[in-house]
Amino acid sequence: MGPTIRAARGRATGCVVLILGAVLTGCTGSDISSGSGSPAGGPSASGGHGTSPLADPDGTKPGLAAISSEKDRAMARGLISKLSTKGRGPKTGYERDKFGYAWMDTADGVPLARNGCDTRNDLLKRDGQKVRFRAGSDCVVVSMSLYDPYTGKDIAWKKAKATEVQIDHVVPLSYAWQMGAARWDKQTRQRLANDVLNLLPVSGSTNSAKGDSGPASWLPPSKTIRCSYSVRFAQVALKYELPVTAPDKTMMLKQCGA
Repeated sequence: MGPTIRAARGRATGCVVLILGAVLTGCTGSDISSGSGSPAGGPSASGGHGTSPLADPDGTKPGLAAISSEKDRAMARGLISKLSTKGRGPKTGYERDKFGYAWMDTADGVPLARNGCDTRNDLLKRDGQKVRFRAGSDCVVVSMSLYDPYTGKDIAWKKAKATEVQIDHVVPLSYAWQMGAARWDKQTRQRLANDVLNLLPVSGSTNSAKGDSGPASWLPPSKTIRCSYSVRFAQVALKYELPVTAPDKTMMLKQCGA
């Protein structure tokens, strides 16, 4: 059986992104609609470099901002300290499909589920700027500007080169499998794979370099974001009652000044 997940609370906050599609106006004489991926009144993922994970416990706000103040870093260390630890188990039996097919819109209990748009496009809309959609759609993103928190660089992305932006599972699915998800029910694994708290659009090459590493083996190239990354990793692990390895916890605490 999987752990008890308090993911349903995020469904209301997901409405911010849903509203986006309703307010977009078509480009007269054009085959593409355009708009901003940031919620109204929310921080800009590019201009404002996203949202602090401490202010975004559900993962519904755009981007990932750096944690810099000592007060916030102390709060981050307190959160990371709550993690339990154990050794990483075998990968035996792991398959991506055991977490559901990629970017399913039917993983109940997570923000943005069953909104008529797949998880990948939900994330591109959440974090992208200058978002442009396929003609007649308020879901399928065909181009955007993305601030990549992992590298600190802006990416001008087009669907024709889709792999230049990939969606990172902050807590990798195979890592989760080895730390306990192998014993979860199918529905819980589907929630983890599609929970916006665990998902960030980033540079494709950076995501590929990460693989299924934990924080002791891989951290974002941008040092300024490493504490925030550690906090987000911890938020996901705590929500799904997943332990982390002792070296991973030590490294996460170190990134936030321990």
